[in-house]
Amino acid sequence: MKIRNRTLLAVSGITLAVSTLFSAPAFAWGAQGHRLVARVAETRLEPAAKAEVERLLALEPGETLASVAPWADQVRANDPDLGRRSARWHYINMGEDGCVYDHARHCHDGNCVIEALKAQSALLGDRNLADTERLQALKFVVHLAGDIHQPLHAGYGHDKGGNTHQLQFNGRGTNLHSLWDSGMFYPLQLNDDQFLQRLLALPAPNGVSAPQLQRDAGQWAEQSCHIATRPELYPRGRKIGDSYAATWRPVAETQVRLAGERLAALLNALLDGH
Repeated sequence: MKIRNRTLLAVSGITLAVSTLFSAPAFAWGAQGHRLVARVAETRLEPAAKAEVERLLALEPGETLASVAPWADQVRANDPDLGRRSARWHYINMGEDGCVYDHARHCHDGNCVIEALKAQSALLGDRNLADTERLQALKFVVHLAGDIHQPLHAGYGHDKGGNTHQLQFNGRGTNLHSLWDSGMFYPLQLNDDQFLQRLLALPAPNGVSAPQLQRDAGQWAEQSCHIATRPELYPRGRKIGDSYAATWRPVAETQVRLAGERLAALLNALLDGH
């Protein structure tokens, strides 16, 4: 997805063929990454939240939290109007402003990942709304919680979140955003179950259950932005290889794990049954 030109295209998965991987537009984590965020969250859901998630998902038999996680990237093809209206919900540009979120500067109309996640969370938590509306909100919440932890979704606007920063990774053309979405993960060749175990084996993130972090989308985005704007994240040369992935893949994996943990904390807070 060319995040900063405000378009929303069909989702690309981490497990795509190599030829597709480096020619397709970039998306937040790819389909597998979004599924993994949801699967990490599933392991942390409290009984009341788990029951409510399952009840809402039963409106679309066969769906799981993981299977609906990429939905917001696919919606443009299935619902062009909603796709257009939600296109700007997937990112925010703060890199040029020191990664300090200012609502009036960065999201005055509410169309950014921070305010969209807050708004969709409020809809999900409102039990007076129709279940169909709350299910759609759940799908957005699961997806946007992943997006906000992809560093380049909160980075610079001048290069469209790294989409225009062209690179060669192991001899194949790509861009920095695509590399972070899926290019660094592809060589691992892990299925979802294997990758989930890899993520759960990482050290537990600090402060995930702290009340101030449960719903602080602004702080989450600022933290992602600080990663995206590290000078060394942008390689000095245009030709890079496994050494770059070896340095930055652990950071990306930690962000996926953190997204899942925080998503669970958010869902537990919203769907606690009270």
